[in-house]
Amino acid sequence: MDIVSAINAAAFQAAGSLASPALTTVMQYLAESFYVVLAAIIIYMYVRKDRNVFSLVLSIIVLFLLTEIIKDIFRQPRPCTAESFPWANGICESGFSFPSNHAATLTGLLFFVKGYRYLRILYLAWLLLVLFGRVYLGQHYLTDVIAGAVLSFVVAYAIYSMRNKINKLLGGIAHIVLRPLFGGEWAK
Repeated sequence: MDIVSAINAAAFQAAGSLASPALTTVMQYLAESFYVVLAAIIIYMYVRKDRNVFSLVLSIIVLFLLTEIIKDIFRQPRPCTAESFPWANGICESGFSFPSNHAATLTGLLFFVKGYRYLRILYLAWLLLVLFGRVYLGQHYLTDVIAGAVLSFVVAYAIYSMRNKINKLLGGIAHIVLRPLFGGEWAK
């Protein structure tokens, strides 16, 4: 057994030792909260007139699309198609496993919420639970989650480092598009 397989097997064994119906239900709800939490953060930042919301949205879109392209290249089946996870109630998402889209889309967003003390803490706790849940539910190998997180940090950092230019460009476009809906001036 190679080192990657050993790491993944150890992660699944650890997840199995924690398995319970209650934990499975919580992990399923957390995985499904992905879009709701992202929407809430975007709305919160927009209402607070934080122009970084534009870079955050661009990061989400770029990371999601990049992950889907990488998945299509590698075409690695999800672990739940090859191994047994009886505590996951037979739930196995469609699509490919590598890299984890949850990890890739969510992890790097920590750059954008770092200025909000409580939001940052809540987001980090939620993120860690979601990432654990991806392995626990057999949707991803631990290495999928790690690869997604690394990809996320690299891409999100690149976008975050160019955020002033991105925010100015996208903020101008958003102002034109959203002004009829919300009225008023967007903070310059």
